[in-house]
Amino acid sequence: MKVIDLTHTIKENIPVFPGTEPPKLAPASTFETDGFRETLLTMFSHTGTHMDAPAHVREDGITLDKFPADKFVGKAIVIDCSDLSEGDIIDISYIDKYKVMIEYADFVLFKTNWDKYWDTPKYFDKFPVISEEVADYLIKTNKKGIGLDVISIESIDSEDLPIHHKILKNNLVIIENLCNLDQIDSQLFTFCALPLKFLNSDGASVRAVAIID
Repeated sequence: MKVIDLTHTIKENIPVFPGTEPPKLAPASTFETDGFRETLLTMFSHTGTHMDAPAHVREDGITLDKFPADKFVGKAIVIDCSDLSEGDIIDISYIDKYKVMIEYADFVLFKTNWDKYWDTPKYFDKFPVISEEVADYLIKTNKKGIGLDVISIESIDSEDLPIHHKILKNNLVIIENLCNLDQIDSQLFTFCALPLKFLNSDGASVRAVAIID
């Protein structure tokens, strides 16, 4: 069994969505004064590799703590979209290439390789995003969730967030800021993205991993 970490490390200078405060990691206890070490972690709920709940954009949406734990684990497939350039759209042709395996997947993850720009200003530029047709297909096929290696499932300047609303209305979850998808071949694997469980969570940081048998 091989386990691949798909999670960015949370740190004080981590890239965050424009307008969001970066996290703070402050020493709360030290070996010298307390005999043990503890850290006070202060951060927004959508920091780093994270999951969006339906409650992120919908007043009537379910929160992550209300989902059963099996919502966050299942079979996944990585869709290779690394040939796309800045501002391109992930259209239904990418789904068509993998349609047979997608039928058996609970999660569909889109590999744009945009995570190579992590920690640079370009990470916030016009990264590839999915089309509404792709979103409709994944909703229709009853997936548990959708993941990407970019900061948002739609363009960073989107104001109405139509793709978020469409997907989250149907109780799929969205995992953003994944990494290392280039280490996974085009095969089904076990995907785990377990969010921090706190009350009424509109979103939460996750530790996402791929388990290859």
